[in-house]
Amino acid sequence: MSALPWHAEHWSRLQSRRQRDALPHALLVCGAAGLGKREFVQRFVKGLLCEQPVDGEACGHCRRCLLLAAGTHPDLIELSFGLRKDGVQRSEIVVDQIRDLSVRLAMSSQFGGWQVALIDPADAMNAAAGNALLKTLEEPAAQTMLILLADAPWRLPQTIRSRCQRIEFHLPDAAAALAWLQDEGVGDAPAALAAAGGNPGLASAWAKEGALDRRLEVRKDLAALAAGRGQPMEVVKRWLDNEPAQRLWFAAQAAADEIKSKVTEKTGPLASALNAEALDHWYNAVNRTRESLRGPLRADLLLLELLAQWR
Repeated sequence: MSALPWHAEHWSRLQSRRQRDALPHALLVCGAAGLGKREFVQRFVKGLLCEQPVDGEACGHCRRCLLLAAGTHPDLIELSFGLRKDGVQRSEIVVDQIRDLSVRLAMSSQFGGWQVALIDPADAMNAAAGNALLKTLEEPAAQTMLILLADAPWRLPQTIRSRCQRIEFHLPDAAAALAWLQDEGVGDAPAALAAAGGNPGLASAWAKEGALDRRLEVRKDLAALAAGRGQPMEVVKRWLDNEPAQRLWFAAQAAADEIKSKVTEKTGPLASALNAEALDHWYNAVNRTRESLRGPLRADLLLLELLAQWR
């Protein structure tokens, strides 16, 4: 598996602990989406369960590696969103899933080595599930490793976070990110990186899916609304039809750029009538709205309320 350059330091530290036989029983692997957390964990788990790894890398051809590739390795337990009784996928990880996991981890490893449980996304555990996991974290079985993957680790209780060794991915510096994007063949890498807020993984994915065009559309929509052209409801419908959370991300960026311009100029690029303080409030409202899209509230009403405040 190809390693991303900003993984190198974390990988080296983890392998050093493995060589000293000092691996933790619980890892919390976290950081912004797009930085390759899941690829990092897959690479690590493959090496951990391999019969003859080299420098932590799986050989890829032993029996255990073949079982992993087939998704049938008995010592890897993967836990994510389950199904409700009516067959609909849940939006959270529930307590019964954690209880079943604890029972499974109490059993011995099938191959006599490590037994690994991967919870992804761990920040989707509800309160009861989190409480049930605490006992397993407090009383780990020998050669059992829990790996929690989370884009938003702050949603996990402190009691869980404090019992895990934390591996947190941060944005690489701009030069390294641009170099990687150019190696990946991303066109207009600086614009893609700016759109993704400095996140090279997101920049690569967004450039391929046309997100830069959506970013421009969002700015045009906001400029039109500020000028009294267009209807908020039409904008709401268009945004909801195509990546609403991403469009709100771009709206927050646009508001931030408008704030910067207001500090030095009378008119920003969007010609908003809002002053710097009001723009700051709107910027915060955009981020709250993006977060609220995850919940049960009607997305169209959330967006309409937000855009009604823009002028």
